[in-house]
Amino acid sequence: MSIDWFTPLYLLAIYGVVRFFRRSKSDTEKTVRWTPIESVGVTLAIYFGAQLVGALLVYTIPLIRGLDKDQALDWMSNNTYGQFITIAAVEALTVWLVYRFLKLRKATLKTIGLDDRPKWAYLGYIALSFIAYTIVFIFVTSVAKQLAPSLNIEQKQQIGFVDRGNFQLPFIFISLVLLPPIAEEILVRGFLYTGLRKGLPKFWAVIIASGLFGIAHLQAGSGEPLLWIAGIDTFILSLFLINLREKTGSLWASIGLHMLKNLIAFMSIFIFHLG
Repeated sequence: MSIDWFTPLYLLAIYGVVRFFRRSKSDTEKTVRWTPIESVGVTLAIYFGAQLVGALLVYTIPLIRGLDKDQALDWMSNNTYGQFITIAAVEALTVWLVYRFLKLRKATLKTIGLDDRPKWAYLGYIALSFIAYTIVFIFVTSVAKQLAPSLNIEQKQQIGFVDRGNFQLPFIFISLVLLPPIAEEILVRGFLYTGLRKGLPKFWAVIIASGLFGIAHLQAGSGEPLLWIAGIDTFILSLFLINLREKTGSLWASIGLHMLKNLIAFMSIFIFHLG
């Protein structure tokens, strides 16, 4: 039996499921009481679990309405409203599962950097970080293309949303620009990075968190070739997101940068039709 390169991640996710339900025995709240390996395992468990459970829950909606299995899958995959509900369910489950784990370990969302409110000063950090990220991304992809001529820098990410009418745009905007940055920052730069940073040197915490974030965007299992350019892009983006997390001590600035990045992609594809 051949072992897929993704297999270790699935095994870590299973470990994460087991560790998810372990309660903290300490009465002290708002402290990091999970190890780096637990951080990785639980993150993967939440990532895979939210997608699986969220999709299954949404899948029942068209079945209840009397559609058959093929029609239900088509509604989830090719209908804007079906995709919107699916994404909303997955992202909501992601945040809820992080919250539940923190409660079990007697911590809060503030423990992982989600403090009360964003600050106006973050806008300057976000703008400067986006400019720096763009310059670094262009430079790295140019070098990567020279070193690996087979790298397809024109390969597009599969984001779905075949229907792009004016009535669908608000739902697409929420699905791509608002929801993923909130959920992904809470999970990756919040929960995962906080746990890694607690028990590892900063360098390795940054590399592991950014590496996993990049792997999650390779579109493995989609039936298409691995999207290496997206992996490179999101790895570099994560470096700047983590820098904002460290500089401000908050997730709000990284959420803002992530939203700005997704907003520009949204405008390019759905408004200016460049994608």
